[in-house]
Amino acid sequence: MSTPSPETPAGARGAVDLTGFSGAAGAGRAAGVATSGASVGEGAGGAAGPQIPDGLLIEASDATFNQVLSSTITVPGVLVLWTSQHAQTRDYRDLVCRLAARHGGRVVVVSVDLQANPGLAQSLVPLIGQAFGQASLPATFGLLQGQPVPLLPGLAPEAEVSAALDSLLEAAVRSGITGRVEIGSAADDAEGTLPPLHQAAYDAIDAGDLEGAAAAYRQALTENPKDTDAELGLAQVELMKRTAGVDLHAARAAAAADPTDIAAALTAADLDVLGGHVEDAFSRLLDLVRATAGEDRDTVRTHLVGLFSVVGNHDERVKKGRTALMNALF
Repeated sequence: MSTPSPETPAGARGAVDLTGFSGAAGAGRAAGVATSGASVGEGAGGAAGPQIPDGLLIEASDATFNQVLSSTITVPGVLVLWTSQHAQTRDYRDLVCRLAARHGGRVVVVSVDLQANPGLAQSLVPLIGQAFGQASLPATFGLLQGQPVPLLPGLAPEAEVSAALDSLLEAAVRSGITGRVEIGSAADDAEGTLPPLHQAAYDAIDAGDLEGAAAAYRQALTENPKDTDAELGLAQVELMKRTAGVDLHAARAAAAADPTDIAAALTAADLDVLGGHVEDAFSRLLDLVRATAGEDRDTVRTHLVGLFSVVGNHDERVKKGRTALMNALF
């Protein structure tokens, strides 16, 4: 099964308009909706489900669905429609959560149990069929600024879910939807609130004030140069600033047309990281380091090191990238 690509966030061919539903109580039930697909990818949770990081999953209901849709104005979402009548559909929802968690807060999962929410069941079951040709559960949609885009019908394999998330995030970047949510475990929350400057940075990001967020992180580093969280946050905000408003297709076309165009390669690498294609970004710039010299090489090297900071120094891909960079330079 191919993975539909969310090329346009609104008005896309086959997109289902979910924003106008009120979710009237007592209307319809999800009973009788077929489940489809062969098997959930390896690693899906059992009956109790896996540990889902706090802040990643939003449980929507008849009463809250419209409000939840509005939360995807700044952060892209993945809507998973499932039913508690069939445990495998919950397992699939948990698989989506596990894969979404890898993106570090760049996407949230909106979960709707249609068995428990008859108003949404009445509205959404026919529309699942309209989007995918069959009213089966689970069904997965992307959410960009409250607008849905069909992603996957049925119990899609892990590889297809992962690819669909990458495609959704690329579409989000093209639409300027680059916000994040803080995710973590309940144990993390018990340790206390964020330091004031970190909270100020998060608030600024939520408000779309990237300059303000960068200033807060810089101040945090001035006060504590060993604040690795502030260093990571600043690198991520700077990446968001560089890519704001960039035309993804034009940037990739420019980089492909002339692999020696340093500016185009740097922009394409930034977009690769935002889209979750970290290895592609590192490989692109490592090749350019090997092909350049002098100031050009130093420009590429510096940018690559900056992307290492965006991903995080403890990431295995970064460790491999640093080793490859040393080999390329010497």
